[in-house]
Amino acid sequence: MEGRRESTRHAPRGRDGEAKVAVAIPEWCQEILKKRAFVHLATAMADGSPQVSPVWCDFDGAYVIVNSAVGRLKDRNIRRRPEVALSCIDPDNPYTRFEIRGRVVEITEEGADEHIDKLAKKYLGLDVYPFKNLGVDKFPYRKPERRVIYKIEPLRVSGLVAEGDVAKPS
Repeated sequence: MEGRRESTRHAPRGRDGEAKVAVAIPEWCQEILKKRAFVHLATAMADGSPQVSPVWCDFDGAYVIVNSAVGRLKDRNIRRRPEVALSCIDPDNPYTRFEIRGRVVEITEEGADEHIDKLAKKYLGLDVYPFKNLGVDKFPYRKPERRVIYKIEPLRVSGLVAEGDVAKPS
């Protein structure tokens, strides 16, 4: 199947009306993203209420990359409104955590199957993602899933770094 590529041109604006610009993710946050850390992805429902999903993620040096399937709730929410938030806790120290507010700047199916296999290696130690099309053979109403990648541009990063038993703002 040929992949689709979409780009979001929407530029969120701050209270002063100025366009928000991308920020660099601090090194200590990047180190956590390299670990087997689950990220909680928050999107907005059609009525504006929040929807949160724990997801696997990747980081390419500038963008946080999340993988899902076309048609899932988070997919529909992101396509409607690309502003998202992520929270992440260091798996080695739960008192060290950070939050990223950003926007999805690219949605693509291109390379998404290979990307979910890469994430399966990171999170499960498996070469191939084992849950793709789960149940399609047993339930004829289920359609084969199409994987999709979201590139999230960070607009704001904040967090706490734990030093011993004490968490201090970063």
